[in-house]
Amino acid sequence: MSAVNDTKFKFSVFLLTGIPGQEDVQNLWISLPFCLMYVISILGNSVILFIVKTDPSLHEPMYIFLSMLGITDLGLSISTMPTILGLFLFNSREISSDACFAQLFFIQSFQCIESSVLLLMAFDRFIAIHDPLRYSSIITLPRIAKMGLVCVLRGVAVMLPLPLLLKQFRYCRVNVLSHSYCMHQEVMTMACSDISVNNIYGLFITVITVVLDLLLILLSYVMILKTVLSIASHTEFLRALNTCVSHLCSVLLFYMPEFSLTLIHRYWKGSSPLLLIVLGYINLLVPPLINPIVYSMKSKHLRWRIIKVFVK
Repeated sequence: MSAVNDTKFKFSVFLLTGIPGQEDVQNLWISLPFCLMYVISILGNSVILFIVKTDPSLHEPMYIFLSMLGITDLGLSISTMPTILGLFLFNSREISSDACFAQLFFIQSFQCIESSVLLLMAFDRFIAIHDPLRYSSIITLPRIAKMGLVCVLRGVAVMLPLPLLLKQFRYCRVNVLSHSYCMHQEVMTMACSDISVNNIYGLFITVITVVLDLLLILLSYVMILKTVLSIASHTEFLRALNTCVSHLCSVLLFYMPEFSLTLIHRYWKGSSPLLLIVLGYINLLVPPLINPIVYSMKSKHLRWRIIKVFVK
């Protein structure tokens, strides 16, 4: 029997890749926008968390949910930052198998948690518009804390088997990844073992998290639209819809790249590698970057507090 079959891991490291065809310029020009995006993402979400925590007038359900979204976006940014900036700034391509498995676990866990938080925010908007008189008695802070805990436990529970399954495989092929971070869909293809279980479980996760959450969000907005259309006043009609704009932007930013990547990975095998890489970066980097900007622009109170912080 070959040495490959006698060894659990033929390679102890994976090799990361930046943007194909841009190797000569990636350490100089391409690293700058990535650094800028991380700075804005981390600073923007941190400022919102600080303001919501220190301003008692913002201790309301909508801003608590926004804080949960900000924490999730921070976690997602921090999960990808070491390898992406390490590659583009220092040309550090190697990542150990254990570090790779840990990174993909955290990335996919935070994505699952963010999907859950977006669903909670849709439910919050539905209750606020459909039954405003009972809103404060339904969406209480203790209930928000419990729902947040369920979101975290759900994300950890459904994603924990992924690194455990990957750790059992033999990796005897060329371990060069096409991204500057680890993804379960790609890492599992490096294995010489049967990956049928991973394929099935990956599809199962997609259905019970992303697909289910999106369907429930769509259902919430159908009910919101039904309620809004029954409002006689045109002013109240527009005001009710306006409260949902920020959340709709976050939903589109999160789910469109996510679904595109899932469909391409499973059904469009001959797609351009550059398309997958660009969509991957959009999927991981754009939501944490844009979410705090969108919410601070739409909320006058939050925007005023942010301006006050920086003016000081």
